[in-house]
Amino acid sequence: MTGLTEQLPHTAAFPNALGTGLLLHTASALGGDLHQHIEDLISDYENVLSRFKGDSIVGQMRVATHGGTFDFPDWTLNLFDLYDHLFSATNGAIDPCVGEDLIRLGYDKSYSSVNEPNADEHTGAIHGRATWDHAIEHHGTTLVTHGPVALDFGACGKGYLVDLIAERLGVAQSDLRYVIDAGGDLLVHTSEPITIALEDPSDPANAVGVAEISQGAFCASSPSRRHWTDAAGHQLHHLLNAIDGVPVNSVAATWVAATPPSLATAQADGLATALFTSPAAQLRAHFPFECAILTADRSAAQSPDFPGSFFMR
Repeated sequence: MTGLTEQLPHTAAFPNALGTGLLLHTASALGGDLHQHIEDLISDYENVLSRFKGDSIVGQMRVATHGGTFDFPDWTLNLFDLYDHLFSATNGAIDPCVGEDLIRLGYDKSYSSVNEPNADEHTGAIHGRATWDHAIEHHGTTLVTHGPVALDFGACGKGYLVDLIAERLGVAQSDLRYVIDAGGDLLVHTSEPITIALEDPSDPANAVGVAEISQGAFCASSPSRRHWTDAAGHQLHHLLNAIDGVPVNSVAATWVAATPPSLATAQADGLATALFTSPAAQLRAHFPFECAILTADRSAAQSPDFPGSFFMR
């Protein structure tokens, strides 16, 4: 099997993208114009959707005391539709309005890791927090609110950016072979499979398995790289069930492979998060995908056609 570097010897780095960085491995070097176009796309994306930027549209929604009408770019339509689908498929457990819960728990704009007093009495839809289906009116890419709403599109956000970049690559050079890597969320378009390590959430230097893929998206989710401890000593992380606003601790890591005709990475990214809140069988009734799951007690399971295997059972 040919290695990634042999297949795709050119790498373009976008180190500041989405706070994690993005790498684009290609068979031929990107032209300067295309590289700049991708830089501009990343900047536009964050200026619209980042809750860590106070002047983004999402940031403005957070401080709109009386709400308002917010017009998003046309390219957000498929993202909003995907969240509609995920919200429905998970019975509300995946919800962009979870941004308010994350802020209360300490995953705020300044990464303070300090949760608000009595946060557990306010987080989640069960405590009256705004929800995607009731607090926001959807009119295509226009969202209407009647009070401040803290949105977080992190469940699908990196994956959706990857898909937008892939669209630009296809327009620029339809036969280009590439791997887009946004902090471990991958979109692969190669002639031979590449090998992907399934990172051990307890020890990022080790792997619990491997997967091989040549076409499609492959995304992972785990709290291991984004967690903190509150004042009472409780372990908190960013993977919440939006219904109760509480971090999910029964799952240690998930991996999703998806090859739908479009939005492959956004779907795989969102589903990797959704597997923390909802059973795979429930989600597979709504989306085509393969997955592997490692539970907190180190039990491993995978769907029949998952393109990889665990070293353990």
